[in-house]
Amino acid sequence: MSVVIRLMRAGAKKRPFYRMVAADSRRQRDGRFLEILGHYNPLTKPYEIFVHKARVEAWIGKGAQPSEQAASLLRGLGISLQRQSAPKTNGAIAEAPKATPAKAAKPAVKAAAKRAPRKLSERKVAKKAARKAVKAKKA
Repeated sequence: MSVVIRLMRAGAKKRPFYRMVAADSRRQRDGRFLEILGHYNPLTKPYEIFVHKARVEAWIGKGAQPSEQAASLLRGLGISLQRQSAPKTNGAIAEAPKATPAKAAKPAVKAAAKRAPRKLSERKVAKKAARKAVKAKKA
């Protein structure tokens, strides 16, 4: 079971209020949860956030992954999102794995994301030309 720390929506229509919960990742957003870790009210100025810091750190220590929005709120409170574990050593010095630059992979992703220009049907091309003609007459 993978655990995720996420915001669970509560409150009335157009009046959101969120609970920060630890839940099974397969459950619905507003479904069953394991533990309430705090709450967040975005409507108050400034927004109100309350978190049980020790419980959040305990869940992260057990391997829970915060959602993007929950992680953003937790970073604002200064809560570490990294799992704290002792490095395993067998009498030797453990070497840190070499990090691969993430920026090198981004241009390839952006290039793949670009699509070919879409083709317009003859009817749409004719409509576009008619609109341009009307606009030219007005000017």
